[in-house]
Amino acid sequence: MEYSHKPVLLSECLDALALRPDGVYVDGTLGRAGHSREIVKGLTTGRLIAIDRDKAALDAAPQRLEGYMDRVTLVRGNFGGLTEILAGLGVSGVDGMLFDLGVSSPQLDDGSRGFSYLQDAPLDMRMDQSASLTARDVVNGWEQEELRRILWQYGEERYSGLIAAAIVRGRERGPIETTGQLAQIIAGAMPAKARREKQHPAKRSFQAIRIAVNDELGEVERMLEGALDALKPGGRLAVISFHSLEDRLVKTAYAQWAKGCTCPPDFPVCVCGKTPKVKLIGRRPITAGKEELEENPRARSAKLRVAEKLSH
Repeated sequence: MEYSHKPVLLSECLDALALRPDGVYVDGTLGRAGHSREIVKGLTTGRLIAIDRDKAALDAAPQRLEGYMDRVTLVRGNFGGLTEILAGLGVSGVDGMLFDLGVSSPQLDDGSRGFSYLQDAPLDMRMDQSASLTARDVVNGWEQEELRRILWQYGEERYSGLIAAAIVRGRERGPIETTGQLAQIIAGAMPAKARREKQHPAKRSFQAIRIAVNDELGEVERMLEGALDALKPGGRLAVISFHSLEDRLVKTAYAQWAKGCTCPPDFPVCVCGKTPKVKLIGRRPITAGKEELEENPRARSAKLRVAEKLSH
């Protein structure tokens, strides 16, 4: 089972990074080290900085990257802290960065972590188990309106109001402690026709709560703020997103960097003096081909966007 895990869009990511054997690269989402292993294979005198907030991922990395650890620096941290992490390592610029924003498979597969609505476990959902906020805190402590907001905003759940109200009623009878309890409450709040849909009725709500617990969108925003400055001219940033909220953040940031000028469209000449900072590698996101989708259905919603920093 050790290497049965298939990293998403692997060959596309390696092409996107345009690896140089002596380059410095960042894998901001180490996970099972599937991408990291292939990146580091392409390095000789280069270095890979592999970041993850999950201690379990870092503990497993030396085994997964066996034979290559002399070229790897492991860092426990959130990729939102990219600027501070690189400064702490004394790294002034990198040749390429990859961020796979999907939840890592081990976290989903380990029922005890509380990410899955299919296995009954304590409500946790922390990617970093030293963090203080858990899904239990959110479900039992947050106001009804705030619950409704995150279910709608982060899960795009159309029954967010009904579900938030049901959670509040449920916790009045006693704390909601497990994923099974929560999934049951969510399903019970939805109309019968919604429960008959193909996907599990709790899927969108669990996604929303997970995003809130781990401040996932905030981390992406902070990463994007630091990533451009961290790249050397000619360096590339590759980001894989799995849902529209993350993809929108990446797409918007890339578009702003590629545009440069921020003057109103009716100005006859540019007065802001801003020039493009990146060129986009492909106008459309890269998605999985037929063969990969057959092997790995998880790749279905993956979108890879790539930008190359311009030299001025």
